[in-house]
This record gives sequence, C-alpha cells and structure tokens, in this order.
Amino acid sequence: MTSKKLSDEKPVGVIGAGNFGSAVANLLAVHRNVLLYARDEKTIERILSKRENRGHKMKKNITPVNDLEQLARECDVIFPIVPSAHFRSMMRKLSPHLHPYHILIHGTKGFDITLPKGQTIETIAKLNRTHVKTMSEVIREESVAVRVGCLAGPNLSKELAAKHPAATVVASHFNEVISLGKRLLRNDRFQVYGNNDLTGVELAGVLKNIIAIASGALTGMGYGENARGLLISRGIVEMIYLGRALGGNTKAFLGLAGVGDLVTTCSSSLSRNFQVGYKLAQGMTLQEILDSMDEVAEGVNTVRIARKCADYYGVRAPITTTLYKVLFEDLTVKQALQYLMRYPLNVDIDFLD
Repeated sequence: MTSKKLSDEKPVGVIGAGNFGSAVANLLAVHRNVLLYARDEKTIERILSKRENRGHKMKKNITPVNDLEQLARECDVIFPIVPSAHFRSMMRKLSPHLHPYHILIHGTKGFDITLPKGQTIETIAKLNRTHVKTMSEVIREESVAVRVGCLAGPNLSKELAAKHPAATVVASHFNEVISLGKRLLRNDRFQVYGNNDLTGVELAGVLKNIIAIASGALTGMGYGENARGLLISRGIVEMIYLGRALGGNTKAFLGLAGVGDLVTTCSSSLSRNFQVGYKLAQGMTLQEILDSMDEVAEGVNTVRIARKCADYYGVRAPITTTLYKVLFEDLTVKQALQYLMRYPLNVDIDFLD
C-alpha cells in the first residue's frame, strides 16, 4: 500500500527547530496543526512557556515534541529540515516509524556524502554522484517513503517571520506532492510554485550557497553592485555547468530555486553563507567564523564537494575552485579576486546552445 487518503484533520510534522524549521512550522500552522520535533528539551520548554524560538513567535497550534515515533504516527506529511551532515542519521532514526503512505518534503540545502572507509573528500581520488546524494535520495535510500519532495527558493527565515512577501518552489516527481505542498504552505504573503525536476531544484538550492560566500567576500572588501552583478551572472553559469553534470536540468536554475535564491543570498547579510564570506574578507579565519555561528553554513562543505566533483566531471568552475583555495588553503580573498578577474573567459552565455 503506497498511498491512502490524507486527512485534513491530522497535524503536519516538521523535524528541526532551527530558524528555517521554525519559519516553515509557522507557515504550515496558518492552515493546520503542527508537531515540531526538537532534540533539545530546553527548546521545547521555551516554545511551550514563551511561544518563542530563535526570534520566531510560534503560533499556538504548534506543539513541540521530542519523539519521532509520535510524529510519524500522528502525521502523514512530514517536513524534515535539519543540516545535511545530520540528515541521514535523522532518517535512520525516523525510518522504522514510516510507512509508504507518508509524504516527506525536505527543506535542507546541502549534500550528503558517503565515502569508502578511511577516505576523506581530500584523499579520495574520484568523487562523483556515486558518493554524493541529495536529501531526497537519502530519504529514498533510508526509508520506505515513495512520495518525496523538497522546498527551495529565496526563503530567509527572518523575513518570513516578519511576514514579508516571499515564495518557494515545491519540487517533486509526483504532482500530488506539489499540489499538497501548495495547499499547506500558500497564504496571502507566501506564494508556492511547482517543479517536477526534483534533482535540478535541489542542486540549485545547494550550489547557490557557494556563490553566496563569494558575494559576502566582495562586500567585505568594500566592493559594490557592479562586482556583485558580475559575480551573480558568472555564478549562475557555473551553477548550471555543475548542476547539469550532477544530473539537473538547466531550467531549474533559471527559476525561483536558482536565480531567485541566488540573488537573495548574494545580497543579504541575513544569509549565513554570505556572512562566512564577509567575515573572511574582514580577516577572520574559517574556524573562527564557524565557531561564532549558531547554525550551519551549508556552503562551506558544498565548496569542498563541488570542487572535487568538478574535477571528476571536467567542469569549468573557477569560482568554486578559487573559493576552495581561500577556505582551505592559503589564498587570500584579495588574491582570489585578482585571479578571477584575469581568468580567460570571453563568452557570456553558452549553456543555451
């Protein structure tokens, strides 16, 4: 049995009480009761007593829980929103409680990587899609869930909390999942679009974090909109090359999950990835930056993975490769900019030919 009639009376589950998880829980709570899974008991107590979490005023019909079995039992639809580094382990804990009728729509913009024993990203000779998975692929590998989707788009949590106009893309191979996502999330301040290229939308949401780090570095160096426009335009080309090599379609990168999210995260100090680049340009070390952050900047690990994949697939990715040298070797931000400005590229757009 892979499906059953979904009840409008049942609550919707959200796994992950970080900034974005809290924002999504509030969006869902406009229409349905919500169970919000949090690992930290203090987070649960704070939500129950103060109806607040990470600056988000939590709606009254959101119930925090610390039991994945309870969440899976009471919710047919679940939104997992946890860092990519913990996503597979979370799915392994959730999986025993899932049935084929469950629908999972994740909101994690990162890669899962599985390497042979004793290997690291730096030591492995070849890194490709055998080792690198999107979160929807992790869900399918680790559970019996069939109807899977993702959220992607320009969704800065603080702006969602302030009820600024915004939108997202629900991507899935199943039109039923897209329709359900629209019905659950859409309101008069939040638009929801659909896309059947699940892999492409996931890749767009992941790869744009690389360019956001570079944009933060430009801002940290004191440069303005000409430099940002140059970076964004070359960045989307690089994202498309990498994305196509990893199995995505060009169209996904030209929509809300690609260009839309890219422009937002490259322009806002609210973006964690932007902040990483900005602080690098201000002279902080990567370790100092990571230690100062209370949530994960997915782009840092994405740079490591994408650079290695670009080598394997023979993809031209100068921004990713140069940013890797800034983050993990001894190249300065100033030296990186000088190198990129001299990089021999004469064609503006060639991915539509």
